[in-house]
Amino acid sequence: MSSLPDAARHDGLVTPARRCPIGVEPAPGDRVLARVWAPACRSVSLLVGPKSESGERTVALDAEGGGYFSAVAEGVPVGSLYRFRLDDGPAFPDPASRFQPDGPEGPSQVVDPSAFAWTDAGWAGRSLRGQVVYEMHIGTFTPEGTWDAAMRELASLAELGVTVLELMPVAEFPGRFGWGYDGVDLFAPTRLYGEPDDMRRFVDRAHALGLAVILDVVYNHLGPSGNFLSRFSPDYFTTRYRNEWGDAINFDGPGCGPVREFFLANAAFWIDEYHLDGLRLDATQQIFDRSTPHIIQEIGRAVRRAARGRATLLIGENESQQAAMATPAERGGHGLDALWNDDFHHAALVALTGRNEAYYTDYRGTPQELVSAVRHGFLYQGQWYRWQSQRRGTPAYGLPRPAFVAFLQNHDQIANSGRGLRVHVLTTPGRCRAMTALTLLGPGTPMLFQGQEFAASSPFHYFADHEPDLAARVEEGRADFLSQFPSLATPAMRARLKRPQDVETFRSSKLDHRERETHAEVWALHRDLLRLRREDPVFRAQGDGGLDGAVLGEESFVLRFFGGDGDDRLLLVNLGRDLRLDILPEPLLAPPLGREWALLWSSEDPRYGGCGMAAVALPDGGWRVPGHAAVVLAPADAPGKTPDEEREGDERNSASAQETHG
Repeated sequence: MSSLPDAARHDGLVTPARRCPIGVEPAPGDRVLARVWAPACRSVSLLVGPKSESGERTVALDAEGGGYFSAVAEGVPVGSLYRFRLDDGPAFPDPASRFQPDGPEGPSQVVDPSAFAWTDAGWAGRSLRGQVVYEMHIGTFTPEGTWDAAMRELASLAELGVTVLELMPVAEFPGRFGWGYDGVDLFAPTRLYGEPDDMRRFVDRAHALGLAVILDVVYNHLGPSGNFLSRFSPDYFTTRYRNEWGDAINFDGPGCGPVREFFLANAAFWIDEYHLDGLRLDATQQIFDRSTPHIIQEIGRAVRRAARGRATLLIGENESQQAAMATPAERGGHGLDALWNDDFHHAALVALTGRNEAYYTDYRGTPQELVSAVRHGFLYQGQWYRWQSQRRGTPAYGLPRPAFVAFLQNHDQIANSGRGLRVHVLTTPGRCRAMTALTLLGPGTPMLFQGQEFAASSPFHYFADHEPDLAARVEEGRADFLSQFPSLATPAMRARLKRPQDVETFRSSKLDHRERETHAEVWALHRDLLRLRREDPVFRAQGDGGLDGAVLGEESFVLRFFGGDGDDRLLLVNLGRDLRLDILPEPLLAPPLGREWALLWSSEDPRYGGCGMAAVALPDGGWRVPGHAAVVLAPADAPGKTPDEEREGDERNSASAQETHG
C-alpha cells in the first residue's frame, strides 16, 4: 500500500504501485520503477551497473510533464547499483536512494523493502502518556557502532524501564563518523551502522521487547558535502529565510509542491518501510513555512496515515518555545505530541553547577524555577529574554504536562560543556541523585541520554568527519560557537577543545556497557525510580490528580502530587545543606486527614551510593530535610492515641484558642 500523501496520489503524477513519489523501486521480474523530479533538465537517464571498462547500461527516462521523468527498466535485480545522468552531464545518486553502500558520493543501490520478514504484526505502537524516552547514537552506543551490536543491549534498556528509543539521525552522511545532522540522503540509512535490513532487525527486536523506536529527522537543512538535490532542482532550497546551517528548505515558495511531496514521503517512508513509531523533528524553528497547512502539520498527518492504525509519537525541538507546535491541529496548532523543554534543563543545570554563562544567563536555578518548570512546562512563555534581547515563548497553559520532555542531558548539552562532560561529573553525587529523582518522577515525559543510566565515564563530544578544508571550517565554527561561554573562550580552554574531525574524538565518546556493573548504584537508582514512576498510581498519573509546589528554603522545595481519597505523594528536594523546619506554615506539608507521612523512597539509600536516611519528621514536631537529597513521602495510617493523649491534645487546643481570642 502506498504511504504517500493523498494530494500526491490524486494529482495524476504518481503510479499507484509506487511507495514513494520519486526514486528507484523494485518490481516483479527483475524490473525497477524509476522516477525523478528534475524540472531544469531536458533529459534524464538511468545508469545501471558498476562503473567499469564496459560502461554502465543506459536507460532513457520519459518526460511526464511537471518536471518529472520516469521509466520501467528491465533486467535490474535487487542489489543493482545505479545513478541518474542529468542531460548529457555528470551522473548523481538517486535523491530518494534507499541505500548508499559507498557513501553519498557513490552509486545508489536497489533495495526491496518488502523482503524483510517482520515479526511485529501484533505491535500497536506507543502514544505519549506513560513513556520514558532514551536518546541514543548508534555509532557510539557500543564499541562496534552497529545496529547488531546495539540490538544486544536492548533487553537491558527494557528491564531498566525505558519505553521509547529516540535515535539520533541515521540518514546517510559523508565521512567515517558524525552526529548525523549533516545527512544528505534522507531515505538511506547510513552504511556506517550496517545494511537496511540490519536497521529493520533492530526495530523488530525492539518491538518484541516492548520498546518503541522513533527517529530524529532533519527537515531544516541538508549537509554541506554530498548534497546533490540542487543539481536536480534548485527549487529544493530557498534563500528567502535565514537558516543557521545553510540554505533553508523551500516549503512555501515557487516550485515548492514537489519539495513538500518529497519530505512528506520521507516522513511516511520511515514509518512504512522501517516500522518506526514516530519522529523527532530537529530545530523546528528553522523549518520555515508561511503557507496553510503548515508543513509540520502535514508531516504529522503523513506519519499517522503511514502507521495504519498504530499509535505514533511526534516530538519536536523548538528553541523559541512556540506552544502552537504541540497544540492539536483542530485547535489551530501544528499537531506535535511533545516538545523538548530546554527551560527545565537550563534551570536544573544552573542549580546543579552554579554556572549561568551564555544561554544559561536568564536562569538562576532557584527552587521556584524548578517548581514552575514542573508545574507549567516552559518558564519563558512570552517574557523578555535578556540573552536574546527579545521576548521568548508563547503561553503554554493548555498543553498537557506529558507534552513537555524533561531531561538533564542530551547530545547538544553534554557536548556544549566544552569538554563533553556528563552531568554527574559537573556536580555532587547527592545533587545528581536528587535531580534525577525530580526528572524521572515529575509529570513531564522524562528522557535519558545514552549512558546516563549508569553514569558513563565516557564523554560525549561533537564529532564530524569531513574533507580537510571543510573540517577546518567546522572546527573553527565549533570553537566560535562555544566562545559564547566566557570560560570556554579563554586561550587555555580553546587549546583543549577536541577537534571534531579527529577519530579519537569519536572513539572516546563510545559507551562501555560493562559500567552497568561497576556503577551498579547509579543503574539501581534509575531502575527503581522508573519502577516507582510506572507502578505507583499517583506518579503514574503524571499530575492528573493535581500538582502543586512550594519553596521551603534557599535550595529546597516540595511538590505535592494529589491522588484520589487523600492518597497523595510528597517529593522533597534539597540541593543545599540539611534543612531544619521548626515551624511548618505550608499547607502542602499537611498530611491527609487522619494520616501521617511515611518514607516511601530516598535518594540517600545506600543501594544508590547514598549515606543513609534519618527520619524526616522529628519527635518535637519539626522536620529535617536532608541536604543534597530527594525523598518521597506517602500517607500512612496514624497510630492510635490513648485517652490521656487525646485529653492532653484537647486541653492544648483549648488553651491555644483562649490565647487567640484573648
